[in-house]
Amino acid sequence: MQANPSNPALPLSIIAPDMREVDQVIARRLQSGVPLIGQVSRYIIAAGGKRLRPALLLLTCGALGFRGEQRFNLAAVVEFIHTATLLHDDVVDDSALRRGNATANEMFGNPASVLVGDFLYSRAFQMMVDAQNMRVMEVLADATNVIAEGEVLQLMNMHNAALDEAGYLQVIRSKTAKLFEASARVGAILAGGTSQVEEICADYGQAIGTAFQVIDDVLDYTGDAAVMGKSLGDDLREGKTTLPLIAAMQRGTDEQRNIIKTAIETGGVAMLDEVVAIVRTTGALDVARLAATQEAQRAVVAAKQLPPGPHTECLIQLAAQLLARQS
Repeated sequence: MQANPSNPALPLSIIAPDMREVDQVIARRLQSGVPLIGQVSRYIIAAGGKRLRPALLLLTCGALGFRGEQRFNLAAVVEFIHTATLLHDDVVDDSALRRGNATANEMFGNPASVLVGDFLYSRAFQMMVDAQNMRVMEVLADATNVIAEGEVLQLMNMHNAALDEAGYLQVIRSKTAKLFEASARVGAILAGGTSQVEEICADYGQAIGTAFQVIDDVLDYTGDAAVMGKSLGDDLREGKTTLPLIAAMQRGTDEQRNIIKTAIETGGVAMLDEVVAIVRTTGALDVARLAATQEAQRAVVAAKQLPPGPHTECLIQLAAQLLARQS
């Protein structure tokens, strides 16, 4: 895979006009007679973000030749679902910073964040009805349910130093990758793709979503806080057992394992420097990066089965460039 880290936005430039249409749908559907709903929703959506989930839906539609207006509506739906999860996540994690800005719960309080997240979920389901497509509704409803299960699963595994790689992958494929998977699958459904094409697109989405989360977990120990827009060591503070920590415990000495285990179980950011040193010296980051690379390669294999063209090429490039992300 050949990445172009100097211009990470390049694969998405082909859908820039489509994304502007999606932005218009988002702005229109955020309107509410309750001012606080619009205020909180616009705050978190305007904070930026990569919009990768709606981008996947649009790129998949493009690769399969679908140009209908419904792609804008459903791209906005997946962004609303994602934004709702962010609002709820930040409350659960007691986060103060996201994308370099104060979180919505920091600005408006936890009750407002939870309730506006509920509004975005319900608005997303109203918009799904507009598609008049039961298969689309089935996929997005199932995905939303799996994401909620993943959130609860992650909550159950907080401060669990015994979590293994299989358990970790189960959490991130439910909590993070599922919406990537659903976004790509919905693109295939809109285009009238066969069940085989649906599965190819879903495989692409799951693989790239998994790679995205693994790299995100690596950046928690290597990234620049100013670039990432969040505090380093947040995962450790929240007691999340991520792949870099799992690999470090597998490869480290008994003493190193005990340090990481204690840090996870206590949320010990006071031990962050020690944990980071162990993660780096044991080669755990290389293990995690290799796992992300394998997922990105799986995404490329899936994309290459789609009809050749500029949108398919962008899907391939997106998987490659994901590995070079710094935020």
